[in-house]
Amino acid sequence: MTIRTITITSLVLILAATLAGILLWNRLPDPMPSHWNAAGEIDGYMPKFWGVFLMPIVTLALLGLFLVIPHIDPLKANIAKFIGTFNVFIVAFVAYMLYIYALTLSAALGVPFNMTVMLLPVVGLLFIGVGYMMGKAKRNFFIGIRTPWTLSSETVWDETHKLGSKLFMLAGVVTIVSAFLGESGVWLLIAAIFIAAFIPILYSYILWRRENP
Repeated sequence: MTIRTITITSLVLILAATLAGILLWNRLPDPMPSHWNAAGEIDGYMPKFWGVFLMPIVTLALLGLFLVIPHIDPLKANIAKFIGTFNVFIVAFVAYMLYIYALTLSAALGVPFNMTVMLLPVVGLLFIGVGYMMGKAKRNFFIGIRTPWTLSSETVWDETHKLGSKLFMLAGVVTIVSAFLGESGVWLLIAAIFIAAFIPILYSYILWRRENP
């Protein structure tokens, strides 16, 4: 996907979601649901204005950041090597944010569902997508596992991201499964995310020490 394609696609999705919120304005309560507990039950609210407009605004801001990154990174030539994968991730992330927005509007309209069961499988798919992108990512300052050790060595970067890719994909699968285990699945989810986030950091240091005894 080209930059032009992902920009147009993402903007159309954000505009469509915003229009849906505006059209539903008179049917939405004030305040609107804004937070759910581990059991998937509503336990927080926000004013209707922010309930309708906050998520589209945040999504638009993040889209702008993602589009700028390939142009401002000092190692942008490396980002160009996996820009196709990154572009697909951008659209997937926008879709993910708007999926959360759709769930929020649905909950505000009184549609009965368990947020945990509805959200975690999609979070798991996002983790899998992140893991896949990690496997393609080349050394840069914005995308991937950016430690002092990965940024100082192409070899450490590549080997760390091979491991990180597998761990994030595994965390994605665990996240999907945890959605159907109730509150007990929360601990499994936390463990999977912790392993995926911190093991690669430690591994990058170990690899760097081997290069620099």
